[in-house]
Amino acid sequence: MTIPVVLSWSAGKDSAFGLWTLLRDPDWEVRALLTTVTEGYDRVSMSGVREELLDRQAEVLGLPLVKVRIPPACTNEVYEHRMASALASESLRGIDHIAFSDLFLEDVRAYREERLAQAGKRGVFPLWGRDTAQLAREMVASGFRAVVVCVDPRALDPSFAGRAFDLEFLGDLPHGVDPCGENGEFHSFVWDAPMYGESIPCRTAEMVTRDGFVYCDVVPFDGPALRQVVSQFGG
Repeated sequence: MTIPVVLSWSAGKDSAFGLWTLLRDPDWEVRALLTTVTEGYDRVSMSGVREELLDRQAEVLGLPLVKVRIPPACTNEVYEHRMASALASESLRGIDHIAFSDLFLEDVRAYREERLAQAGKRGVFPLWGRDTAQLAREMVASGFRAVVVCVDPRALDPSFAGRAFDLEFLGDLPHGVDPCGENGEFHSFVWDAPMYGESIPCRTAEMVTRDGFVYCDVVPFDGPALRQVVSQFGG
């Protein structure tokens, strides 16, 4: 028997590769995606990806999307309350496992497992312990196409925002920056992946600095020439 699981979805490469890993594992049945969205901005928390692009990802994946809406500058107390409500909701009833694509941060994993235990659920970490340099290159080689949408300028030059997550990007990363951005150096938006029903046409737009982070807005691409978009992101 397969075990039903919900995946914590960030719209980025790590969660996408974690999903792909679970989908290929006969022990698991992915039932839904779980994402935090910031109220007022209507964007994925942390990465700033537009909600309409998040919705499009769920569509091409053919999976239900459970959104946990949190206020800007959300306190830990409010976050935990709203996440607990989502975990106890009707849409997640009967699903005892929540998957995360964390790689090596022990404190993050311990926090997740503690909160899940309080909700009567267990954590699943399909990518845990993977070598991040090898994993990043495997993502590119496997056909994951992503654009970097958020950069922490304390760790990485702002010019990295808006770039394609590809071998050239990885080669340009300075020493000390994790190739998967596991320490929060950067976040991404995946517009194509092996398990997508079709790619998501999009393009980079305005660059803004907010709350100490540099964001590159990504917007849906309405034109017919998808190859132009693919070329822009190095696909």
